[in-house]
Amino acid sequence: MTEYLKDGRPRLPPNQVVTRKFPVMTAGTPVTAGKDSWSLTLDGEVARPLTLDWQGLTALAQQEFTVDIHCVTRWSKLDTRWRGVSVQTLVNLVGPAPEAAYVQARADGNYTSNLRLADLLGDKAFIATEYDGKPLTEDHGGPARLVVPGLYFWKSAKWLRGLHFSQFDYKGYWEKLGYHNYGDPWKEQRYRG
Repeated sequence: MTEYLKDGRPRLPPNQVVTRKFPVMTAGTPVTAGKDSWSLTLDGEVARPLTLDWQGLTALAQQEFTVDIHCVTRWSKLDTRWRGVSVQTLVNLVGPAPEAAYVQARADGNYTSNLRLADLLGDKAFIATEYDGKPLTEDHGGPARLVVPGLYFWKSAKWLRGLHFSQFDYKGYWEKLGYHNYGDPWKEQRYRG
């Protein structure tokens, strides 16, 4: 029996296969910051640029999120359980300019991911610090990673260090290498063209 989301889409995007494992996929293994030296910079076209250390991030309102995630390599993991800070909370703190329609997620290892601000608002995306009731492990992007469940998982940058708000859509790491600019799993937007 096919399950459907509230918006009428099938829960499992086309040509995806459900896995019980949580595959580890990265574009390299960068040197990452521990909690004692980690920081998150929110800058660009914002009214109040901000840099948070680990204590500053974890002092913000934490939420539980149970979401499905979908990888461009065709696996989907359903009902993943996370804890973290809604991106909406961070947006409220920095006040993006009206023309700042895009966000570039910046991570250790010079990894970037480009996103539309609209896809991050209203608790649709979050900065995860825990997975399945435990601190987020380094292989899954710890100490903190972006999670954007509505898009293919490459958009959910591991080892997150910044969100840069802009009126320009700066291409991310995989987009420069030929991946689709948006990455909607229900439209199978895997690669450009």
